[in-house]
Amino acid sequence: MDQQQIEKELNFLTSRSSGSGGQHVNKTETKVEARFKVDASSALSPAEKRKVHSALSNRISKEGILAVSSDSRRSQVLNRGAAVKKLLRLVKKALRARKRRKGPQPLKANPQKRLERKRQQSEKKALRGKIKI
Repeated sequence: MDQQQIEKELNFLTSRSSGSGGQHVNKTETKVEARFKVDASSALSPAEKRKVHSALSNRISKEGILAVSSDSRRSQVLNRGAAVKKLLRLVKKALRARKRRKGPQPLKANPQKRLERKRQQSEKKALRGKIKI
């Protein structure tokens, strides 16, 4: 994965932010949407593209575009930087190798302890039965 290449391949759309803010929000296009064509990218190898598609399938459109938007700041420049950061973070997380869960390892003394505990439990249950006279 080449971050600089991904940043070069991004397309940006701007629009007016929603929410309160009065005249400033109504006049300026501060919301930024960063769009990344995963399939057409030269920054990702085919294996990386498959990983990104499987990990971010709910965020990638039918055309193969990963879109991330930011409207938290009052400035278009700051929102553009935030959108790029978000997108790169998503791609990095999708490409990160997942750690495999290791199951519990049996201890050396475990079989004897387990069998002893099992025998005690069996005796306890047997004593709860009816007494034969």
